[in-house]
Amino acid sequence: MRSCGPFSAAVLHILPRSMLVIMLWLVVYGVNATAQQTSELEGWAIDTATLDHFQRQYGDAAAQRILSWQYLLDHLQGKPEEVVLGEVNQFFNQVRFLGDVDHWNKMDYWATPLELLATNGGDCEDFAIAKYFSLKWLGVPVGKMRLTYVKAVELNQAHMVLTYYASLGEEPMVLDNLVNDILPASQRSDLVPVYSFNGDGLWKAKLVGDDSRLGDADDIILWKELRARIEHE
Repeated sequence: MRSCGPFSAAVLHILPRSMLVIMLWLVVYGVNATAQQTSELEGWAIDTATLDHFQRQYGDAAAQRILSWQYLLDHLQGKPEEVVLGEVNQFFNQVRFLGDVDHWNKMDYWATPLELLATNGGDCEDFAIAKYFSLKWLGVPVGKMRLTYVKAVELNQAHMVLTYYASLGEEPMVLDNLVNDILPASQRSDLVPVYSFNGDGLWKAKLVGDDSRLGDADDIILWKELRARIEHE
């Protein structure tokens, strides 16, 4: 089972209980997919010291996975977004699914892309986060992407996916570790959106009309801590 289990404490801390109900994917079609690129962590390349650190801690295979990621990012520079999405999604979906308790001995831990690859394991949040930052570093505007908490209906569990909006008002495409194909949200009736966020903000899904802004993404403690670790890496 590759879903994420119960909603994290971080989610419950900022969301009223009434939000944890079934909602329609249509409510997120009106996302503001602005083409403006934020300055957050633009560009990425592994440095020797960081690679040596992960190699010493997790072995040669870990270093090879990280270098394969660097090669992928280099290879995809300048490619059309459709191609970039497909290859990034496929790359990370090869990583093992491991729950946080078994993998990190913690109830909830959001791994950096380097931690995901070095340990060759992570849960749904780690997959979605790694795809988000990979696409961002490849030049996909943050405004086109959201990390979206959903309910996986068939599993009756919380789950996170990355949603991508080609342009303003279009139906989002779903990048998911449960399903390898990138499908329009209307074809993912097994997922029900709850809330979404990116580097620009945090939104609540509504039954009618545009999404309601809840605040800043840094209101989510795990997101704030994750970004700090990425900057430190």
